[in-house]
Amino acid sequence: MDWGMKNRLSKLVRPQTGRSIWLAMDHGYFLGPVQRLEKPGVTVKPLLPYADAIMLTRGVLRNCIDPDTSPPVILRVSGGNSIQGDDLSNETLLAGINDALRLNVAAVAFSIYIGAKYEHQTLVGLSNLINQAQEYGIPVLAVTAVGKELAKRDVKFLSLSCRIAAELGAQIIKTYYCEDFQKVVESSPVPLVIAGGPKLKTETDALQLAYDALKSGAIGVDMGRNIWQSRNSLAMIKSIRHIVHENASVEDAKKLFESLKK
Repeated sequence: MDWGMKNRLSKLVRPQTGRSIWLAMDHGYFLGPVQRLEKPGVTVKPLLPYADAIMLTRGVLRNCIDPDTSPPVILRVSGGNSIQGDDLSNETLLAGINDALRLNVAAVAFSIYIGAKYEHQTLVGLSNLINQAQEYGIPVLAVTAVGKELAKRDVKFLSLSCRIAAELGAQIIKTYYCEDFQKVVESSPVPLVIAGGPKLKTETDALQLAYDALKSGAIGVDMGRNIWQSRNSLAMIKSIRHIVHENASVEDAKKLFESLKK
């Protein structure tokens, strides 16, 4: 692995723990102004010091994030779809490697849709991106998307999706947690980070999700709505970080959350 690739990966995954907590805030690329993310910069500003990286689009990065204080950036480069469209899998490359270089990002992210109408388009798009990124030592994060079909999030589907992404050359994969998640981990030769997904009923549910995923072999979490949609978002990201980097139990993380919340 080239020095540049190693250096960028070390910014995403803390060498001291081998784990990571990323703040996902790219939802607007297909969902528009999500609740609590209407003003992205305002919402996430107090959270940034506690995130190992942020995942977002070039538009939000340029307009809402201070370059003097930003954590490492995972740039979403795929899109072209919307929640109003017929098929969310109709996604393609929108921002290229030149954007990634200009913005000095640590990685680029691209969604794939296994089993969907535009599966082939997204897999070829991911592969082409990997070919380009490899030349410049930029890691590629493959995102195993399911569109509107959340029921797809089972061990068979996620194992298939993650393995294909790894075979194509992705350095890291963002996927969903599921029952028997360790089987998904075992089937992938590259590290997995789990998505937080839609807002869960309680903060404790989100803490449990992070704990279970790490215990099953994930190297970290990429959470958005379960952090910044919380009424106590700062307490929430600190509590998730407590689990990720300090091996805290759910009970200890919950105690921290209760002591920090307003």
